[in-house]
Amino acid sequence: MIKPEKTINGTKWIETIQINAEERATLEDQYGIDEDIIEYVTDNDESTNYVYDINEDDQLFIFLAPYALDKDALRYITQPFGMLLHKGVLFTFNQSNIPEVNTALYSALDNPEVKSVDAFILETLFTVVVSFIPISRAITKKRNYLDKMLNRKTKNSDLVSLSYLQQTLTFLSSAVQINLSELDRLPKTHFGVGADQDKIDLFEDVQIEGEQVQRMFEIETQVVDRIDHTFNNLANNNLNDTMKFLTIWSLTMAVPTIITGFYGMNVKLPLAGMQYAWILTLGISVALIVAMLIMLKVWRKM
Repeated sequence: MIKPEKTINGTKWIETIQINAEERATLEDQYGIDEDIIEYVTDNDESTNYVYDINEDDQLFIFLAPYALDKDALRYITQPFGMLLHKGVLFTFNQSNIPEVNTALYSALDNPEVKSVDAFILETLFTVVVSFIPISRAITKKRNYLDKMLNRKTKNSDLVSLSYLQQTLTFLSSAVQINLSELDRLPKTHFGVGADQDKIDLFEDVQIEGEQVQRMFEIETQVVDRIDHTFNNLANNNLNDTMKFLTIWSLTMAVPTIITGFYGMNVKLPLAGMQYAWILTLGISVALIVAMLIMLKVWRKM
């Protein structure tokens, strides 16, 4: 979808969301955007990047934003969105229709302090970076809940939820780190050449916020990994205790089986003619069981 043209202090803004083949052709024919650029900026597998075409004087920005697969389960991945400055016109590409990107764009548009297209781009990036923070706080809340639940009783559903948190943190922490690396590089590119003080301040604001978000996800990743490691150890210890109990129980049950089986043979055996021979075999079984348990205790196998 190509939305109607808007202006940012005199600069045209063309917003696109989930464009199809016909709309791609429109961008090529009407605005002269190269097909390769459109393919590049709408590729959902692209990573964060900044490209400056010295021949066309085009600037292309690609950044990663959080994309919810299941908000209730806190299952997130990241998807790219793009901004292209082409022949004095700003084009934005949100091929995955990421809500956080739409919010960031219109928040920058409505900001009275945004007085240039460069400020619009930086304000949009700032808001996208900030959009990671509520997700990090939701992960912290969910992690605390799972920690309490798993300490009481381990359930498969809670372990699956913990696994989802690890997957989400892997995607988001990686995206935050890649975004921050590009934000640190951006002032040294053509986009940062000749920046005035206001633009420099915007660069610093975005970088500082990016560093804060990165630290939040690093800490959260470490905590979740430690919780997962702890419960893996607890599960292994519980399994070892169960196997030890079953082993001892099976050894205990093997003793009367051997004794009764021995005296169940259809041949003459010592003491087989006694009136209370079955009591004797029972006593022998109990004595052997007790002796075996004592030996296991002495050998610290119990």
